[in-house]
Amino acid sequence: MRGVFLDYSSVSYNADLDPAQLLSVLPALQLHGESTPIELLERLKKCEVAILNKGSITRDVLVACPDLRLVALTGTGTNNVDLDAARERSVAVCNIRDYCTQSVVQHVFAVLLCLTHRLREFDRAIKAGAWELEQQSLREPGLSIRELSGKTIGIVGFGVLGKAVSVMAEAFGMRVLVANLTPHPLPNRVAFAELLPQVDVLSLHCPLTPETRHLVGTSQLQLMRHDALLINTARGGLVDCQALANALRSGQLGGAACDVLPEEPPLSGNPLLASDLAQLIVTPHAAWAAREARQRAIDEVALNIVDFLNGGHRNRVV
Repeated sequence: MRGVFLDYSSVSYNADLDPAQLLSVLPALQLHGESTPIELLERLKKCEVAILNKGSITRDVLVACPDLRLVALTGTGTNNVDLDAARERSVAVCNIRDYCTQSVVQHVFAVLLCLTHRLREFDRAIKAGAWELEQQSLREPGLSIRELSGKTIGIVGFGVLGKAVSVMAEAFGMRVLVANLTPHPLPNRVAFAELLPQVDVLSLHCPLTPETRHLVGTSQLQLMRHDALLINTARGGLVDCQALANALRSGQLGGAACDVLPEEPPLSGNPLLASDLAQLIVTPHAAWAAREARQRAIDEVALNIVDFLNGGHRNRVV
């Protein structure tokens, strides 16, 4: 079976992964570091399996590639594939799940500790020779180091990732509240609007849907404590970026860390990239990207392809 990996370098950085499992399933697999839209179309012609991470498979691509039988994604999200068109043309689509839990949990607490222990501020100040000044700044309201023990974390989205974050939070001695986004009461869940004023940290782990777009906007931020922290490792569209920038700039919110943005890369710019947002950490969708997680990702893709060839439906979304 002929296959092509269209953007291998977005998963394997400087060839740091071992593609052996993929090649054992598809010995003639072509590994391309990246593919422009024109290259993507040319490389898919006469191929039966497409593997991709960030690229897009549109209806036009599916129509132009009648031999294509399987689109294997190296992530959980499927918004880069026209699923309706794939279904109409009997092209299977599979994703991978639960491959980067440890990496994401590490990231959540890395940025949380960075914000609560002011690691970036200390580093900059000491390198600038401001040891005495930095010690004095610890006494400024809202800027002191804080312990996590005894603080409350609100978790939005309680799947594998949300649950793993809750376990780590409890290990730090934190109180965990889980948000209920449905209109109906659920056991051991707190309505989102009721949860917001109670939390010291809000961590997002839910999917992006029409209902959750801009889940955190001006009105929600106004309900949160002035020293609360927001962490988004889920999807950029969950947060109104301008509202968050305004809240940080005005002191409405104590700090934030965003690993995801609505547009990636932010070619059109983004309010969160402003240089004056000192209490904001922005990372380039890297929470998932520990080497072990990336290796797990391509090995999971290999298992999906094997299962597909054997007539199975492992991780199938179409």
